[in-house]
Amino acid sequence: MTATSHIRNFLSSRTARLLFLAAVVIFLIVANFMFNAYYLRIINLVGVNIILVVSLNITNGYTGIFSLGHAGFMAVGAYTTAILTYPAHRKPLLFPNMPDWLQSIELPFAVALLFGGLLAVICSLIIGVSVLKLHGHYLAVSTLGFTVIINVLASNLTDFTRGKSGISGMPRVMNMWWVYIIAAITIYVVWRLLHSAYGRAMKAIREDDLAAEAMGVKVVKHKVLSFATGAFFAAIGGSLYGHLITSINPNMFSYAMTFGLVLMLVIGGTGSIPGAVLGAVLVTLIPELLLNKLERGIDVFGVQLPQMYGLSQIIMSLTLIIIIILRPKGLLGK
Repeated sequence: MTATSHIRNFLSSRTARLLFLAAVVIFLIVANFMFNAYYLRIINLVGVNIILVVSLNITNGYTGIFSLGHAGFMAVGAYTTAILTYPAHRKPLLFPNMPDWLQSIELPFAVALLFGGLLAVICSLIIGVSVLKLHGHYLAVSTLGFTVIINVLASNLTDFTRGKSGISGMPRVMNMWWVYIIAAITIYVVWRLLHSAYGRAMKAIREDDLAAEAMGVKVVKHKVLSFATGAFFAAIGGSLYGHLITSINPNMFSYAMTFGLVLMLVIGGTGSIPGAVLGAVLVTLIPELLLNKLERGIDVFGVQLPQMYGLSQIIMSLTLIIIIILRPKGLLGK
């Protein structure tokens, strides 16, 4: 058994999960008192990306659906939550043409989160029933088309989204505990789903959908289920992301966002919850804490390196190529 196999087996054990959970709680408590606002924001961003990548792993990793629609579902959740939580007394100034009944609504953040997730589920059901009958790159392009449609709607429905100007001044209702409690719930729900009959059916579809259908698995039904589950948590992650930044605009939810999440999943490992978490942590922290400093120019052993903008993208791209060559399923992929 290889060292990677030993690591993967340990990470899947109950002891490792409890130790990891305890370590995360202790770290968050310490960080909440000792870290400044910049580092706390990065920690929150890591948690949001864990939610997004773990939910993307349901479709791309476990069901074998190469979906590129995650950013679209993020946008649905982010805009829905932003509108529903925006202070009612300020809405007439920011949304003068919004219907009166919607201007008067101001919901608690938790309730608005659920509404955003449910609206994303409805969208996933509308497009999933037809799109999920496709395979391969046809399916990927179709889901990418959904992201483009949502992006165009967000840019043009100015009465509700303010178009390219976006929605700013969103209430600061989110904190570290919101993010990581929801991240823990996401991981637990996905883990329970994957260890159920539905999860085994999803894995069978990933390996061979024709064989799975011959064994009595309703392929489209299970694909739609995985697609809707991923969409729900993508919308939740998008809502948290918007309230973390406290402003949203259509450019935040372009296909570049989806490709970034796919990068995290591929590096960490498709078909593995620990791999999804690892990929989200690495691809969030390394560019932010290390590569961006290299771009601005640093002093190394008395030698001043020049500014090299775009270096982080080059290094991450090379890392992706190397991992695909050496570990096609990612660092912890199955």
